[in-house]
Amino acid sequence: MNRQFKILIVDDSPKNIQVVAHLLADQNYDISYATSGQQALDMLQENRFDLVLLDVMMPGMSGYDVCRKIKCDNIAGDIPVIFLTAKTDEQSLLEAFEAGGQDYVTKPFTATELLARIKTHLKLKAFEDSQQAVIDNATAELTILNREIIETQKEVIFTMGSIGETRSKETGLHVKRVAEYSRLLALLSELDEYEADLIAMASPMHDIGKVGIPDAILHKKGRLTPDEFEIMKTHVTIGHEMLKHSQRPIMQTAAIIALQHHEKWDGSGYPASAEKKDIHIYGRITALADVFDALGSKRCYKEAWADEDILALIRQESGRHFDPQLVKLFFDNLDAFYGIREKYRDEPIQDALQGTASAEGVSTQVIKSTQ
Repeated sequence: MNRQFKILIVDDSPKNIQVVAHLLADQNYDISYATSGQQALDMLQENRFDLVLLDVMMPGMSGYDVCRKIKCDNIAGDIPVIFLTAKTDEQSLLEAFEAGGQDYVTKPFTATELLARIKTHLKLKAFEDSQQAVIDNATAELTILNREIIETQKEVIFTMGSIGETRSKETGLHVKRVAEYSRLLALLSELDEYEADLIAMASPMHDIGKVGIPDAILHKKGRLTPDEFEIMKTHVTIGHEMLKHSQRPIMQTAAIIALQHHEKWDGSGYPASAEKKDIHIYGRITALADVFDALGSKRCYKEAWADEDILALIRQESGRHFDPQLVKLFFDNLDAFYGIREKYRDEPIQDALQGTASAEGVSTQVIKSTQ
């Protein structure tokens, strides 16, 4: 079934409207009319039209003004406008097109000429509408596909992060909590949502380099020897090497975090002994998020620390291990961090796992909590 086009005739003279309407009577068009510019604009806001036939010389608001309003004020801005006027001078023609008109028909005109121009512009409008529908559908599909790609990336990243944690006997939800703590710290640090999301998606891979650490060291019961500890520290460079070659923003962010999450504000961390703001904000954020979660989580080799002990240590390490501004933001928003911890709380560890020790030898030294 052919579509019935809707045409709006705008002229302050009812007689002129009758003449044009009569010419269009046999064309199966849906005809409406307005006798002033403001009435036309009101009708265009309330109804959908396919074309406007517009007089130029009208009291109050000229046809040029009406057309500018249609185009500039986004009132059906894509609708074709054909000026119907007795003005034949070149300046009037130029002004009509500068106002946004698509065509200019001078009076008196023949029925054949007017109908031909109307049909041409309606065909163009119908084609543009069909192409826009194709574009809109394609855009919607691309949006869905992009969302699926992002979700797939998240799943892969969390899976990769969990591999490193599983090898060192951590729990899967550790990486999720660190991600959410990191996102919150990023937003509190006034990073934009894009960067906060990048950090949240990338931080689960902070310990991915542990896949390259020998089991004898990674699962050793008790404290590591100095030589073993040097090997353990290589997990940051291993992780960085694994991730740095990708040009994807998520992987680049993850590479920074993997390399720098054991650096310390006072320069006593590793691998580069970077200090203060030479440590990337991504590394500083993940360092605090990781330690907070590691100390507060029950493991098969230790009980969770009491909150007052965790908070005391974080205060003690402000300006030493941790960026003092991040520590301040942490304490100013402590309830939000506790809310994340509660939302992603671990299931109780099975009794059968009791007795397995950490390669890290957890003690009151922060470095031993988060190797």
